[in-house]
Amino acid sequence: MASHTLPDYATPVQRLSHWALLALAGVLLVFLMLPILVIVPLSFNADSILMYPMTGFSLRWYEELAQSAPWRQALMNTAIVTPASTLLAVALGTLAAVGLSRGEFAGKALLTAILVSPMVVPAVIVGVAVYLLFAPLGLAGSYTGLILAHAVLGVPFVIITVTATLQGFDHNLMRAASSLGAPPLTAFFKVMLPVVAPGVASGALFAFATSLDEVVVTLFLAAPSQATLPRQMFAGIRENISPTIAAVATLLIVLSASALVVVEYLRRRAERIRTAKVD
Repeated sequence: MASHTLPDYATPVQRLSHWALLALAGVLLVFLMLPILVIVPLSFNADSILMYPMTGFSLRWYEELAQSAPWRQALMNTAIVTPASTLLAVALGTLAAVGLSRGEFAGKALLTAILVSPMVVPAVIVGVAVYLLFAPLGLAGSYTGLILAHAVLGVPFVIITVTATLQGFDHNLMRAASSLGAPPLTAFFKVMLPVVAPGVASGALFAFATSLDEVVVTLFLAAPSQATLPRQMFAGIRENISPTIAAVATLLIVLSASALVVVEYLRRRAERIRTAKVD
């Protein structure tokens, strides 16, 4: 097996270093994944205490999740806010990335820093700022305000991933499309978008995960009836640690992993299409 990863002339020291590095990577992967994977079996625990050893296997906490009115409401709120904010973040972030990549202009670095600042500014500061801005406009305590706030948090990820994809894009292709009579929107959807699709998909995944995980900004903006799953989980941990939280966490893990698989599939598909066109 080593012959497939290392050249035949590799020295014993190089082979030892190679396998030691692989072993270290495996240990780090287990270290990072273990806290996530530990919660999954607990969601099937028959006992009401979140700890090992488990007393039995049961789906009671998933049944409670389906039957509990607060959890159903939180699930519905998440189903409203997360997809809508993701679509908005993808649209705004992609347009911003395209504009930033078209050339150099005065203030480009400052504008880029402002656009990606929600990613580096502490969430509590963003929450206070958004609340102070939205409250006088009547957007605090509304789905519209919550979607806009989540979209603002997701836009920087879309900008970064799409901008990185556009680094190798030849803008002469857009000029050629225009010279052949294609309107700007047609040229964008037919020429540029297929090339930047992997970056758009990656940015969408990050924006989706950001909205799905957001608690602090939601605490400032959402009304009690608009609690999302993370906020409901936060309230449950603060008041009473229920295994239902483990069931919700497991569903979120599965949802995030599924989104990651879909994005990876789209990225590989786009790569195959580009390779086929080049050949």
